[in-house]
Amino acid sequence: MLFQQNKDIQMQRRDFFKQLGAVATIAAISPAISFADEAKKLTGPNDLSYKAAVDAITGNKGAVESSKVSLKVPEIAENGAVVPVTVEVDSPMTDSDYVKSIHILATKNANTRCIDVHLTPANGKAMFATRIKLGGTQDVAAVVGLSDGTFLITTQNVKVTIGGCG
Repeated sequence: MLFQQNKDIQMQRRDFFKQLGAVATIAAISPAISFADEAKKLTGPNDLSYKAAVDAITGNKGAVESSKVSLKVPEIAENGAVVPVTVEVDSPMTDSDYVKSIHILATKNANTRCIDVHLTPANGKAMFATRIKLGGTQDVAAVVGLSDGTFLITTQNVKVTIGGCG
């Protein structure tokens, strides 16, 4: 009789652990499934078309093409995942005349806005360098905000041989 009770307890323990494992698996998978559905529905602040991004940056004022803005990107990028970009702006960077912001945009990426940098006269030089991801051949643009409220822009085409991201 004692042997039968021990066997019943062992069976109950095994059933308990099987059910516990099933519950743990379901608990781990359920949030992942619901988050995947939510991720498809979410749109972020950078999910904008190129024109909408420029309008958002400039407050619908638009930007003027300018030779004061120097945008250096390679004509051909061998790997779209790491494209070097350098932006320099000819500006005195004084308290009354300085570059407030530099925005780097990729015209065809799903995430148009790549980088936003904010500057002050204390920076001394209006220059920024980074690497961006490009999902394919497209234009890269630099939108520069000045302290007087105007915006300058320059663009350059980059041919991507191996895609980075969309």
